[in-house]
Amino acid sequence: MLSYEKKFKLKGYDLIIGVDEAGRGPLAGPVVAAAVWLKDFKFQHRVDDSKKLSAQKRKDAFFEIQSKSLYSIAAVNHLKIDQVNILQATILAMQKAVRGLVAQLSPGQLKRTFVLVDGNMHLKLDLPYLSIVGGDGKSLSIAAASILAKERRDQIMASFHKIYPQYEFIRHKGYPTQLHRAILKARGPIAIHRKSFLRCVQEA
Repeated sequence: MLSYEKKFKLKGYDLIIGVDEAGRGPLAGPVVAAAVWLKDFKFQHRVDDSKKLSAQKRKDAFFEIQSKSLYSIAAVNHLKIDQVNILQATILAMQKAVRGLVAQLSPGQLKRTFVLVDGNMHLKLDLPYLSIVGGDGKSLSIAAASILAKERRDQIMASFHKIYPQYEFIRHKGYPTQLHRAILKARGPIAIHRKSFLRCVQEA
């Protein structure tokens, strides 16, 4: 999980930033991205692709990653997703997360910074970067970002559950599960639903 980090450190980049997102597939809520610079690669809790971890293991890793890194987390809401499409919204969230982390670095650090991005993404950054398909399972830095993004998004959806308890966001996090589809058919969409995503429910 450190082969990419080691490769670019050998090229003179001392500071490696991992970037990933969570929430491209849900019918409701934001897409969230995280950018992470790990100051320590040794972890007590497992750091891996967030989809491979249980909710409790993600939470444990989330707090440990925060304590051993500089990071930035950014969200793009459902309205922007409907306006520009989910791919462009994901790109915006990733770029915003990187900018938030870059703002914490010195000019000297920026000269030695390289960015590793999950997926086949084309970002507008003022830093050199590499997109890696399946990067959350190949790079510890990207895996850490995937955990921060997923955990933060789950926190956001838990807050929506308190506002709209009848929609059970605490259980499905906005994803198009059978439960979520059934609730949508019975109650209809609410403000945080992505209108551009609802055709699949209406047509099912």
